[in-house]
Order: sequence, then C-alpha cells, then structure tokens
Amino acid sequence: MSMPLLEVKNLKKYFPVRKGLLQNIVGHVKAVDDVSFAINEGETLGLVGESGCGKTTAGRTLLRLYEPDEGQIIFEGRDIVNVHGDDLRALRRDMQIVFQDPFSSLNPRMTIKSIVEEGLVVHRVGTRAERLDRVKEVLERTGLDPRYINRYPHEFSGGQRQRISVARALTLNPKFIVLDEPISALDVSIQSQIINLLNDLKEEFQLTFLFISHDLSVVEYISDRVAVMYLGEIVEMSKSDELYDRPLHPYTQALLSSIPSISPTEKKERIILPGDVPSPIDPPSGCRFHPRCPLAMDVCKTTPPRPLNLDGHLVSCHAVEQDIEKGGNGTVNAAAAQV
Repeated sequence: MSMPLLEVKNLKKYFPVRKGLLQNIVGHVKAVDDVSFAINEGETLGLVGESGCGKTTAGRTLLRLYEPDEGQIIFEGRDIVNVHGDDLRALRRDMQIVFQDPFSSLNPRMTIKSIVEEGLVVHRVGTRAERLDRVKEVLERTGLDPRYINRYPHEFSGGQRQRISVARALTLNPKFIVLDEPISALDVSIQSQIINLLNDLKEEFQLTFLFISHDLSVVEYISDRVAVMYLGEIVEMSKSDELYDRPLHPYTQALLSSIPSISPTEKKERIILPGDVPSPIDPPSGCRFHPRCPLAMDVCKTTPPRPLNLDGHLVSCHAVEQDIEKGGNGTVNAAAAQV
C-alpha cells in the first residue's frame, strides 16, 4: 500500500449565520464537522452524499479555497493549514480543482489559450513559446483541437468546456485534483467520455483524485475507495467493491437502493427515507441520521456513534455496533426495518 498523499484530520468548516441590522452572528452552518480521511498516492477517493451534505465544502477546504476552522490538512507529510503567501502559491501547483459547471468556471472574456495558460503565467513557468506549446499539448491530450486556442468558451459545447477545465487543471502537472461533480452538468451521452478521459489521464500523469458526486453508479466505476457523507460527517468508508457489495450504514443502504437497475429481472427493495435532510445550522443530537433512520434506537437520539473499523471498512452506527456485540458481522438490514 502506497503512503497517503493527503491526510485530513478532524477537519471543521463552519459558516456564520447573520441576522438583524447589525448582522450579528446567531448561529453557524456546520458544513464540515470533524471529518477525517486519507487519500493514497495514485488513488481515487469517491465522496458521495445528498445535496447539502458538505462534500463540495470539504473539497474546497482541502485546497484552502475555504479556510478551515479546525483540523489538519497534511499534504505530502506537511500540514498546509497554516501555509500562507508565497508558500501557498507554490502549493497551488500541486493541488488543482475541476469545478461542476464548465461554463461559469471559465471566464467568457478570455480565449481558451489565456484560460489554460493562466496558471503558467501566474507561476512564471517557461517562455511565451514554451507556454504555448504546453497549452497545445494539454488541449490535444484532453481531446480538443489545438487550432481552437483563440476561440472563446461560448463557442464550445458543455463537454468541450469541461475538457478545457480539465486541461487548465493539468497544465501545471499537479499531483492532486479535486473533481467537484465534473459530469453532473453534462448530457448523459457525454458523461462517459469525460469519465474515461479522467481515468486515462490519471494513469498517464500518475494523478490522485478526490471525486465528488451524488451519482453512485459513476462513483463505483471510477473510485478505488468511497466515503459516504451525511450532514457534515463521514458515516461510512471502504473499498469501492466492498461498499457496494456490503453496505453497512443504513444511509448508505438507502443511497444504493436508489440506483436504477439495468436488468429487467432484478428486483431491488427500495429504502424510502422519511423527511428531509435536517438543517446543518441545528443538526440533531446523537446520531445525525436518527430522525430518518428505520433502525434508530433510543441511544441514537442521545449519543453520537463511535467510528468502527471492520477490517478497513469504517462505519459509524449504533445498530452495526450492537449487531457485532451480539456476535454478528455488523450487517444490518434497513429495508427490512421499514414500516
């Protein structure tokens, strides 16, 4: 097993809620609340969950686009939380991001050449001719014709614009890239092309990915390991095959039950979660999932579950812990508990 390229320890990111004429702080949105995980070099970690669970905030906080409130972000053995100025600028070369919307993330007043070249200019890499060669190289590698470098973003399709975003992220030869729902704004026919492109680029350039998505079928295809996030916390994490074959947390089971089956003979038992995701301003006490969980017990309402490590399969759930105490293997069935 390769050493972790990135380690996140007890990461927290809260956003203040202000009200009144004086804009006094009346609370905090607990977007990321005590999150820990590691990503090995050359690995793709998928981060999944419902909208509003904090996965995008987590990805942006790793890159210091948002400043963390607590915790450590250790990149190549160095805690980068307190890195500033020129050191932070240098760090940007190794850590890049591809945003969700390929149109709003590209400056409509800049040509493709200027967009892809911008990182090289900021970091003063190469001569003008060398930068032009590099721009053409990454555009060609991402499936775009280098002859289009003087065109503007509006002249391209959604899939082409996302390829431009990927090319921009690759220009500086980064080691780590956050992919923030990179295909959710694209047509279904284009999504597979972008996913296959990312897989090819990962192998060719020895990249490490954090792949953020709500599309569980895509996450299964591209990820080596998967972390499931709910209301600012990671509730389960394991190797991709293990998680999809044997989900332990009731929330993970509910998410996986929503994946449409392509087989007309396969019958899946759908788990319908009641209610909506609670507000991250005032999350439920105890286990945050308990108001919607078909397996909720009294202890779930008062005591946060402790993380369990079952041979590398991490899960935080009282029902799983109780099953293990009774001599089971930790497998619980949320579908059978539905009323």
